[in-house]
Amino acid sequence: MCLIVFDWRPDAADGPLFTLAANRDEFFRRTAEPINWWHDAPTVLAGRDLVGGGTWLGMSRDGRFAALTNYRAPHEMRADAPTRGTLVSDWLIGPTNGNNGTHVTPLDYLQQVAQTGDIYNGFNLLVGDWTRRELGWYCNRSDTAPTLLAPGTHGISNAVLDTAWPKLVNKRAELAALLARDPTPPLERLIDLLRDPRLARDDELPATGIPLERERALSAAFIETPEYGTRGTTALRVLVHSDVIGVAVAERSDDNGSHRIVRPGDFERSFAFDVERAIA
Repeated sequence: MCLIVFDWRPDAADGPLFTLAANRDEFFRRTAEPINWWHDAPTVLAGRDLVGGGTWLGMSRDGRFAALTNYRAPHEMRADAPTRGTLVSDWLIGPTNGNNGTHVTPLDYLQQVAQTGDIYNGFNLLVGDWTRRELGWYCNRSDTAPTLLAPGTHGISNAVLDTAWPKLVNKRAELAALLARDPTPPLERLIDLLRDPRLARDDELPATGIPLERERALSAAFIETPEYGTRGTTALRVLVHSDVIGVAVAERSDDNGSHRIVRPGDFERSFAFDVERAIA
């Protein structure tokens, strides 16, 4: 997952609590399952990496959410590092406090991850619990400790939270403008927002240690190269109404379920459910 823009409203009494649009960028040869309920963890709704076994974005029936992006630092990559996707799936499956069996909080979980964060290649991890109205972020290449996020519209790409890369700045602003016009736009509109192949100008490009030609290609929100690119786009909306938290999610991808890439990506899946416990 290489571009996430989201709007977080933890004080919402009625209406949108969380709105997200996200692109997953990956090598086309890396096999994965599209979003679905997991047969071996039936409360988890997520895609699945068939190489590492984890996931890049998902949610659970009891109101937990997580998403991950890689941190771009090509000269620091280690082939023997553990897979980062299990940091998402471990949260969704449900870490608990040993004393009473209750779920740990997002901040507790991120602090646990941070204790061994240096064994992984670079990542950003977004972890939430909609019933607690808590959303936290941690990057193992940042000096910032795990933290709970304030209300607002944010973005994560392949650097720390809200780094001013052109595609992040533009899509974060476009999401904010869209929600100002319509707080609950169709999920298809959120997907279309991120399927944008326009490149940044050379004078806007960050310097992340990769060749200029590749820096250009990766500056698009929707990436297209022969061997690597945007594999799928996810839109997510969480609404609060009275004591009910309702979740709606849609995915448009290049995978029709065969684990092979078919361009252009027009395979769509959608799910909706109510969180299975009361708001804390």
